[in-house]
Amino acid sequence: MSGHSKWSSIKHKKGAADAKRGKMFTKLIKEITTAARIGGGDPDTNARLRVAVAQAKAENMPKENIERAIKKGIGAIEGESYEEYTYEGYGPGGVAILIEVLTDNKKRTTAEIRHILSRLNGNMGEAGCVSWMFNKKGYFAFDNKTTDEDKIMELALESGAEDISTDENEIEVITDVTNFDQIKKVFDTNNLKYSVAEISMIPQMSVKLEGKNAETMLKLMEMLEDSDDVQRVYANFDISFEEMEKITSNR
Repeated sequence: MSGHSKWSSIKHKKGAADAKRGKMFTKLIKEITTAARIGGGDPDTNARLRVAVAQAKAENMPKENIERAIKKGIGAIEGESYEEYTYEGYGPGGVAILIEVLTDNKKRTTAEIRHILSRLNGNMGEAGCVSWMFNKKGYFAFDNKTTDEDKIMELALESGAEDISTDENEIEVITDVTNFDQIKKVFDTNNLKYSVAEISMIPQMSVKLEGKNAETMLKLMEMLEDSDDVQRVYANFDISFEEMEKITSNR
């Protein structure tokens, strides 16, 4: 796997600083509110809300914050309303990028995304220019050094996972979106601790980056994710774990 999946894993391993955690809470609250507004406030019948609530709990968000966000979404209490947009573009080395946002001001957000991309050797593309390179899938990642690879592979295959890949660092499991909850429940029941569990846009092909392009790409990912309006960023770069660790550890 490449791009977003490796990036998610490294961020998780390094841990979230307090300042970043506050920003993460804000993004999760926006996602929970929007999910509830679109699909209702019951996680049992609203898959998107169910995933968002699970992510909020994984980040140790207080229960009352989650409940308040749901109430805002269903209109039980007053709250902001956000619209969803997806931007497409290119990064260093021709990397394909998908940027999902929730915003109350599209004009402001568009200008900010365009500025960030151009500042770091990227550019905004037309709608549809790169989205065809990605498929929406359920994604799990496990630390290969601390989890039982055989057990993960056995349970994943029995539960209908589409693909399993391993290297010296990680075990990755890909599943159809409709099967995500089922496989997650199996892993949870068997106390298999994943570092990443999410609905993701998985690239069909990847672009290998090294050196300056790799460093610039990681800076671009950081700047995009640091934007208040950006919810998720997906990209099809392929940078070795060793190089990613070297770049992030030198900052």
